[in-house]
Amino acid sequence: MRNNTIGGKIFDAANYALLAVIAAVMIIPIMYIAAGSFATEADMIKRAFFIIPETISFDAYKYVFHDATFPRSLLVSVFVTVTGTLINLFFTFTMAYALSRRDMLGRTVFMNMIIFTLVFSGGIIPTFLVVKSLGLLNSYFAVLLPAAISAFNLIIVKSFFQEIPGELIDSGKIDGCSDIGILWRIVLPLSKPVIATFALFYAVTNWNDFFNALLYLNDPKMWPIQVLLRQIILVSSGALDISTMDPNYVKPPDQSIKMAVIVVGTLPILLVYPFLQKHFAKGVLIGAVKG
Repeated sequence: MRNNTIGGKIFDAANYALLAVIAAVMIIPIMYIAAGSFATEADMIKRAFFIIPETISFDAYKYVFHDATFPRSLLVSVFVTVTGTLINLFFTFTMAYALSRRDMLGRTVFMNMIIFTLVFSGGIIPTFLVVKSLGLLNSYFAVLLPAAISAFNLIIVKSFFQEIPGELIDSGKIDGCSDIGILWRIVLPLSKPVIATFALFYAVTNWNDFFNALLYLNDPKMWPIQVLLRQIILVSSGALDISTMDPNYVKPPDQSIKMAVIVVGTLPILLVYPFLQKHFAKGVLIGAVKG
């Protein structure tokens, strides 16, 4: 019911005003970055802040896309994101289901080991030595396998699985389902919001990750888009040699190039989010304390 009292109307107006301010704080910087990526050098010098450029220029995007390896890097990023997300979901959900079963032998020991990794980690050098000793350097497995499971996400999914009524599991056993059959036919169909939520989390992480690729992939042809965009920024700022470029080429403003790189790097995830949004609101509440 709507609150028609004066106090209720004031409260509603204050809520709307607060939400509008929060939305503006989040949206205006995005609009500025998008506008700056289309701005000319005159716009960047003349105005410190704007959301609509006086003159629309695509020079920054032409500079970003001029590299012949860009399409390949984009496909590599798509491959790493899709494959990595599937690997993440597979290992996270199968291990979370096993740990959610109270009759699992050694369940407490495994949980303590997982929680330990939330506080302590091997670090960059030990991880690199492990990857090197396994012969995974300069292969996509070096990027995909070390981050196969997030301990934090694993604990949350485990908590969700524990909330599934035990009667459903027992009915599956009575019908002759194995543990894999119960997971596939009963648990996962009930976990669509959870799957969508963590698929989005893992996909964003895999898409944005450039450090592991920079560390383990020596062949530029294997670089994902994030590493290539980093190289483009270094070239535009003069940190790398650009003698191979056309000497008659007029480079766009460095700030516009950086903004165009941000747009190119974030736009694919923004396009994917609406398809998962209907599950996301419900999925983020998993593991919450219920009264």
